[in-house]
Amino acid sequence: MPSSTSGAVRVAVLADSDTRWKWGALTARRIATDSSRGSVELSGFLLRGRATPTARQLDEVGAAADALREVTGIGFLKELREGAYDVVVLALVGGAVQAMLHGIAALGMERRPVVVTGYVGVVYEKLSDGLLLRHGADIVLANSRYDAQRFRGVYTGVGADDSAVTEAALPFLGGERYRAEEGRDTLVLAAQPSVPATRADRAYLLRRMVEHARLHPGREVLLKLRSKPGEHTTHVEEFPYQRLAEKVPGGLPPNFRLVYGNMGEVLDRTDLLVTVSSTAALEALHRSIPTAILTDFGIREPLGNHHFLGSGCLASWDQLDGGGRPRADAVWADRQGVAADGTYATAFDEARAHLAKLLEARSAGSGLPPIAPYYTATTAPGYLPGLLARYHLAADGTALASSRTARDEPAGGLRRVVREAVRGAARGAYRHGVQRVAPVIRRMGEL
Repeated sequence: MPSSTSGAVRVAVLADSDTRWKWGALTARRIATDSSRGSVELSGFLLRGRATPTARQLDEVGAAADALREVTGIGFLKELREGAYDVVVLALVGGAVQAMLHGIAALGMERRPVVVTGYVGVVYEKLSDGLLLRHGADIVLANSRYDAQRFRGVYTGVGADDSAVTEAALPFLGGERYRAEEGRDTLVLAAQPSVPATRADRAYLLRRMVEHARLHPGREVLLKLRSKPGEHTTHVEEFPYQRLAEKVPGGLPPNFRLVYGNMGEVLDRTDLLVTVSSTAALEALHRSIPTAILTDFGIREPLGNHHFLGSGCLASWDQLDGGGRPRADAVWADRQGVAADGTYATAFDEARAHLAKLLEARSAGSGLPPIAPYYTATTAPGYLPGLLARYHLAADGTALASSRTARDEPAGGLRRVVREAVRGAARGAYRHGVQRVAPVIRRMGEL
């Protein structure tokens, strides 16, 4: 089996946000390590863009790498061509995955790495779009039996090979099983950057939390936030709760707090997890923590809470104010990859076995077959070229002429300092535009 001189499996993880970095890094360590192979030598690459995580965000998610740096898509492909990686994990939005698949195929490597991709959480929207953009990877991970069935259905429905679909689980489930502690009563709301989306709905959600805290003065009420103003995660947050909290009439009650930190550590002290549709709900259910999926804004596909139909967890703030504490349906939880029964230890066995088989083929004389995405110049001539161009790739997966510059070459001394300063300023200006200017323009357009 190909590996580094140290005997470790060499894995490159390319991620475009803090949550995807967490998924990618933890997934790599779970599936690339077993009793028959050595340790994992993990090189992390952060795709330069809107949601490139800050140092604080990376520290919070708690997924470490042996090396970590920021790159462009073209820079990552150059790294693969010159490196000797056994496995590549693409922890990216669908369009970026498709671009990297075509880019890797165009490298024409004699012994290309095994390519793995998947989803960071609940797949509740753009199922066919996202899956077809991921087709072509050697392994497309599904986080549950339910997802694996859906994924195969999409691929077979368009006549595409579905053998890459591999059942696994979310790699960050874990922690101690829930036990109530005398004298502790903590409600945690897991906030999402774009659900709900409008200022009015987010203000409503914050108001109901504050009212709940005042109604239950003996209960600690925590609003778990994923980012600070100016930071981005997978989705754009136009109306940060921190800003809305500053305008709460009468101020925040003493038993209400905004908190950050690793979600697992927050769940260690949680007695009731509340959310609209956050993946944190699955983390809580995995631990058997009482979990409520809010229905206040309706049960609608854009919110993602329709995914929890049949879970037994749907509830409104009125019900929670009255002492409601939902109980999850065990059959539903099992189908969704929530292994509260202790079977989580075997959840990645299929993925490990699939990867081992591919690595053996890679080391054999025949090697791995060429990457063959469903989307090609034949199947999607009006879609694929424009998508690849967004990542500075031509229709054949090679770098566009305008991208073949020295910007991805190592820069030394003053030149590198200046370049990074300019990039940082540009990213800050972009984030300011997204979070401050764009919402104002949209509101003006609605007048």
